[in-house]
Amino acid sequence: MLSFPAAIQVFLCTVPCDMRRSFDGLSMMAEHIVRANPLSGHLFVYCNRRSDRVKILYWDRDGWAIWYKRLEAGTFQYPFHESGRKEIAAWELGVLLEGIDLKAGKRRKRYSLPRAAAGLPAAASAEHAAPAKG
Repeated sequence: MLSFPAAIQVFLCTVPCDMRRSFDGLSMMAEHIVRANPLSGHLFVYCNRRSDRVKILYWDRDGWAIWYKRLEAGTFQYPFHESGRKEIAAWELGVLLEGIDLKAGKRRKRYSLPRAAAGLPAAASAEHAAPAKG
């Protein structure tokens, strides 16, 4: 299982990808299809049309890195759309790679900061946050 820092963003390229593409081709897709900076250090996830292969591209301080997974059986529950991009949380990427269908599960209610407080530093937002309703 992969683990990622909480601050990392994960961008799914929702257009099927030719898995013969490598560093330059995938970074071009990140820039033109996903419309994000490929040098940001965030993760860019690509899947083939059959949904049995996934590549993850990221900039690792001094060069490109690719993580590649090919399933021997089964498929990934990958969200293909014409929009070109979808942003997910790092934990959702882990679940996707483990083969769990997020649509079948139900997310339990959790507290989240109001939008106005979300821009404050962590210590300040904790002071101003309303208590969670249970």
